[in-house]
Amino acid sequence: MAGMDFAEILGGVRVIPVVEIPHVADAVPLARALSAAGIPCGEITLRTASAVEAMAAIAEEFPDFLLGAGTVLTTEQADAAVAAGARFLVAPGVDGGVIGWAQERGVPILPGACTPTEIMATRARGIMTVKLFPAEACGGLTYLRAVAAPFPDMQFVPTGGVSAGNLAGYLAEKRVVACGGSWMVRRDLIASGEFGKIEQLAAEAVAIAAAVPAVCI
Repeated sequence: MAGMDFAEILGGVRVIPVVEIPHVADAVPLARALSAAGIPCGEITLRTASAVEAMAAIAEEFPDFLLGAGTVLTTEQADAAVAAGARFLVAPGVDGGVIGWAQERGVPILPGACTPTEIMATRARGIMTVKLFPAEACGGLTYLRAVAAPFPDMQFVPTGGVSAGNLAGYLAEKRVVACGGSWMVRRDLIASGEFGKIEQLAAEAVAIAAAVPAVCI
């Protein structure tokens, strides 16, 4: 990612699949399905025992895959994820230790922020793009517009409740650089090996995003 701003990279992707991988064997087929659909990107959440090993498998098989680690709660998790091949980190909230660890090492990080206080805390650390989480539970587009208003220099990645039905609406907002979502990589589809269905849903997400002009500033 040298030479490019992280928000600019996310703006090129626009849709970030948020994935729980229960078994390492599912990692490579999943990454293959997403890549075939036009989304060579994924946030592998650290909610399963196999997450770090799954990231390592994807990184080895698809070195150009934009691999992220999600649900990063500690610096130890951050260290393990990056060692496994994660190229960016995503946290559910604002943790000074995790943010500091990432900034010291030049690893892009998306902290989760929902309130003005959390947004101000990340902004004070020089982080100008945050994950708005949980987007729908916070109030959806109405809340996003309201909470973004005092921060004209901030950009957002809504995650949590984003779906095929509301993806276009979020992406049409000028402060939204990308959206995170799990609807195209549901855990039941992964568990049953329905990678063709995952590819289909991911391709539909790509089509939805392509139909919405990129307006993020």
